[in-house]
Amino acid sequence: MFTLRRAQEADRAALYRICLETGDSGQDATAIYADPLLLGHIYAGPYLSFAPDFAFVLEDEAGVGGYVLGAPETRAFEDTLEQTWWPSLRAQFPVPPANPAARTPDERLTALIHQPRRTPGTLLADFPAHLHIDLLPRAQGGGRGRQLMDTLLEALRVAGVPGVHLGVGERNVRAQGFYRHLGFEELGRSPGAVTFGRRL
Repeated sequence: MFTLRRAQEADRAALYRICLETGDSGQDATAIYADPLLLGHIYAGPYLSFAPDFAFVLEDEAGVGGYVLGAPETRAFEDTLEQTWWPSLRAQFPVPPANPAARTPDERLTALIHQPRRTPGTLLADFPAHLHIDLLPRAQGGGRGRQLMDTLLEALRVAGVPGVHLGVGERNVRAQGFYRHLGFEELGRSPGAVTFGRRL
């Protein structure tokens, strides 16, 4: 039996762990990265710190088994991270080799710390919010993913957000089907990734 609740600071380690264990297009990425915290630094930690009203978890007797994390204003969120989140991480992780082909998996993530992706303004005009959702295998099925998504989408709606977008790995066909089932439409593709959006 899972309980859905708002995420708390005490959940930070669990969010980082889930981020890693779903970090290979939904599969466990533990064997890929030497530093188990890198993925969480990029895709989980900032949301708990700077958008806690849009962070929700599923918890059972074994602990937190899934989460959905969002930011209602992506551009403002990116600006906040540039000022407050990335500087200390940049001091901790050295600049990776200039040649992307020479980078290790960890260095590819480190590159995102030193040069974070900026969301195109054309996307933000209609879909200013964004989200990440990840569930461990034991939390999948039974409508739990939809329950998480509905909870976050309602929170964004109440906040007056007109639309939300997300990115998913091109290989993660199962997740793409899930988003389409929830009313998301494909907005575009880039190497290895698909962007979806939904109006609220």
